[in-house]
Amino acid sequence: MDRKFPKSERLHSRKLIKELFDKSSSFFLYPFKVIFLPVISGETNQVLISVSKKKLKRAVDRNLIKRRIREAYRHHKHMLLVEDGGSIKRIGLIYVSSDLMEYSEIQKKLAKILRKLTTL
Repeated sequence: MDRKFPKSERLHSRKLIKELFDKSSSFFLYPFKVIFLPVISGETNQVLISVSKKKLKRAVDRNLIKRRIREAYRHHKHMLLVEDGGSIKRIGLIYVSSDLMEYSEIQKKLAKILRKLTTL
């Protein structure tokens, strides 16, 4: 099982990010607002991770949370496998809490989110 998180799996194109925010569906599972868009073309799922500067003022804290989210996604991304008949998705994970959460809590929440995304 490949546990890497290459650039091809990161959502970084301005055009695709704008499309994600304009045409997507969303749900909320504290501390994340999850925005997703099923797409027809593409080889892999793409993820955007965002932490608000308004909620976490210090860059050190924002970077810590982003690292924890990336690591949790990297360990649980196998739940979104396309081979099981699921569709390819563009996903935006927006951290909305003003508290620093532990990695174990983030990991549990992200696993729940990915399970929910497989059913949608």
